[in-house]
Amino acid sequence: MNHIKSLAITLSAIILMSYNVQGQSKLGDLIKKVTTTKKEPGKTTTTTTTTTTTAAKPTTSEIGTGIKEALEVGISRGADLLSAKDGYLGNMAVKILFPPEAQKVEKTLRSLGLGSLADNVITSLNRAAEDAAKEAKPIFVSAIKQMTVTDATNILLGKQNSATEYFKKATTAQLMEKFKPVIASSLDKVGATKYWSTATGQYNKLPMVAAVNTDLSGYATQKAIDGMFIQVAQEELTIRNNIGARSSTLLQKVFGYADQLK
Repeated sequence: MNHIKSLAITLSAIILMSYNVQGQSKLGDLIKKVTTTKKEPGKTTTTTTTTTTTAAKPTTSEIGTGIKEALEVGISRGADLLSAKDGYLGNMAVKILFPPEAQKVEKTLRSLGLGSLADNVITSLNRAAEDAAKEAKPIFVSAIKQMTVTDATNILLGKQNSATEYFKKATTAQLMEKFKPVIASSLDKVGATKYWSTATGQYNKLPMVAAVNTDLSGYATQKAIDGMFIQVAQEELTIRNNIGARSSTLLQKVFGYADQLK
């Protein structure tokens, strides 16, 4: 009986070892298939898998919607910044100073101890521009709504200032029409006309000087519009380069695609 029991144990061990060898052989074959694509005598080639992630290409409709969404938020913000108190006066990039041909007026006034008069002129010019900037937002929003899919695609894939150039073409005439009466009225309201008349009057009385007769309203209107587009350009750069401003899945898709093409 003991002999039979011993024989059974030995046979079980042999069977178990056979299965183990087969399993290791199969495992070895599987490993070879995964790690070896070509085997030559003395040479083994290992396969390496690389995964590349690319943003899905947005449809033309998504580009149009995404660009309009981004621009409406950014441009509206820019118009709000400039229309606030000190929006122009406190921003050196857009602050309106004396007209170039009248800078000698400012210099002379300050040399005569009339610096406060010169300051009043500058402050009133910028206050008038801030008043006029309130008229800009609906004009820009209208231009965005009228934007075609082709316009939007050209802006997305164009230069860093493509949107700004689009707005210049689409809105300048309307901005001029809307700004000029507001600025003329505001210049009177804040006393700019009076300050300017006093300043140029004092200057023109000086001997040996050429009289200065600047169209203050026209000058302030043009400078206010110039400042508006400087702000628009800044907002455009933010839209293009600030990943954190891409607050929706659509904006991430549209601008992520544009990033790939840079």
